[in-house]
Amino acid sequence: MIRSLPLLAVAASCSLLAASCAPTTEGAAADGSAPASAAGSGRQCFTPDRVRNFRQGPQVGQIFVRSDTNQVFELNSAGGCTNLDFAVRMSIVAEGAGLAGGRTCVGDSVRIVTPGRTAATSTCRARVTRILTAEEVAALPANQRP
Repeated sequence: MIRSLPLLAVAASCSLLAASCAPTTEGAAADGSAPASAAGSGRQCFTPDRVRNFRQGPQVGQIFVRSDTNQVFELNSAGGCTNLDFAVRMSIVAEGAGLAGGRTCVGDSVRIVTPGRTAATSTCRARVTRILTAEEVAALPANQRP
């Protein structure tokens, strides 16, 4: 009995750790998608793995992404995103998200991963700078509108 006590403590700790990493549905829409803003914080957010489309903007390092909620977010990199001109797919990974993933909000840093020309992938860092209004999206040239 005494020997199984440490094992029981480890098992309980692992259970609590796993439960704390589990996704929640608090604030989720009826279809299970994440809300556009973080619950109660008023921040404008999107879920990176639910981005529907992206386009490079007119400025170097400027990227527009359309979320599953049909909102368009502007991301800006400080350079290094060299493959965006030719990329037909990309992955957005929130900085510090860990394995659980999560929402990315205006002001957050992300990593953008695209297929590389000389390596298997190319990675650069960017920041989610703002959400565009419907008028700003409509004013974008067709080749820059996600």
